[in-house]
Amino acid sequence: MTDCPRCGAAVVSGQEYCLECGVRLPGAGLGGRGGATGRAWLLRAFVASVVALVGAAAAVAATERSSGGDEVVTATGGFATVPSSSTLASPPQGRAPGIVEWPAGDDGWTIALASLPQTQGRKPALARARQARRKRLSPVGILDSSSYASLHPGYWIVFTGIYASEAEATSALQPAKSFARTATVRRVVP
Repeated sequence: MTDCPRCGAAVVSGQEYCLECGVRLPGAGLGGRGGATGRAWLLRAFVASVVALVGAAAAVAATERSSGGDEVVTATGGFATVPSSSTLASPPQGRAPGIVEWPAGDDGWTIALASLPQTQGRKPALARARQARRKRLSPVGILDSSSYASLHPGYWIVFTGIYASEAEATSALQPAKSFARTATVRRVVP
């Protein structure tokens, strides 16, 4: 134990400020450690930074070696042009009577009535789609979400309607919500 240089109050080792007068005590640094301990901390931080930089350089070198050549990959995307008609053409009939398929290669908007895990098989999705048909929702279909970039993979999506715009799909949402409270408008992009 030592004394404060200003007021003489007792202070313990590692204390940074005097509790009586508030003066900063000499020798206190970096969390109460000063001198050689502070330098050791800086050395450890420097070594850790060097190790991190070497690791990052090794990762970059490994990824550059694994790319198959000088092939340039160009990302394309954005929104497709909207067809002149406000509603897309009716899709061809699906596998089950009254259940439609999404038009191959087309993107658009729909109303998702249910998302069912594919681990349970397609039967629950077919049953849900048939229920929607009985409630006079049309057209009703089933999407394999793994085939569409805009949907989370691994689910059967029971949908109703095929629309060219989000606004169209949203305007048709209310009747779908009377069948499924959780019905939502979704973009479908192959």
